[in-house]
Amino acid sequence: MQIEFTKLHGLGNDYLFIDGSRFPIDDPPELSRRMSHRHLGAGADGIILILPGAGDAAFTMRIFNADGSEAETCGNGIRCFAKYVYEHGMTRDEDFVIQTGAGPNRVQLRVRDGVVDTVRSNMGRPKFDRAEIPMVGAPGRVIREPIEAAGRTFEVTCANIGNPHAVVFVDDATSVPITEWGPLIERHPAFPQRTNVEFVSVIDRRNIVMRIWERGSGVTMASGSGSCGSALASMITDQVDRRVSVHLIYGDLDIEWAEDGCVYQEGPATETYTGFWDLQRRGQ
Repeated sequence: MQIEFTKLHGLGNDYLFIDGSRFPIDDPPELSRRMSHRHLGAGADGIILILPGAGDAAFTMRIFNADGSEAETCGNGIRCFAKYVYEHGMTRDEDFVIQTGAGPNRVQLRVRDGVVDTVRSNMGRPKFDRAEIPMVGAPGRVIREPIEAAGRTFEVTCANIGNPHAVVFVDDATSVPITEWGPLIERHPAFPQRTNVEFVSVIDRRNIVMRIWERGSGVTMASGSGSCGSALASMITDQVDRRVSVHLIYGDLDIEWAEDGCVYQEGPATETYTGFWDLQRRGQ
């Protein structure tokens, strides 16, 4: 059996989207491992299933990382999801709710001549208490807390914006050995559900630079939730204002911790191509 998929990316953070109503998937983790492989598959940071919504939600989104693990939410994936369902005629609404594993996410599309330019999404209210990250240890916020890994000390500031984030402030985020440090923190015993890891340099009170080691996917070019987590960590350490631009490899995301207590991210999404995958294929 062949299934159709469409590849989209948010500033280089790429996913393979599958309409689960047309193509039911029996084993999403295994399919994600196969399809996401950069050399033996279609190549992506994971797959995202487009499923019917319920209640106030027009759609449901399920995200599976490249290693097959399921993520609670994904900021870049949300924007790509919204672009896909609008431009493929699955909705004509420009303001609707997508249900994720982390809860409902309202998206607002900025459309020009039938094309979605940018998407603003409500990532919900952030959590900072240690148990809500989750992270082992005494109750309270985790701010510049030292952890030891492989003989090195890292200071982490943590937030949960639907999924866990551990932020390490560095002088130059673009020169950090992410493939060495990232997995050390992601799988540190302090994080029972593992964690996304962001390395952040603060430029000024309105701009930060971020690079990410994404839980379940490794190095990715961008992350919407990671940008939110990085901005929040910078905010609670009083290094930036409550609205910042997060500078990534292929562009910027605007993050706002608004007066209503919710975090909003806004940025682009891009469709790359549509292809077909044989579910019976062998290999890998």
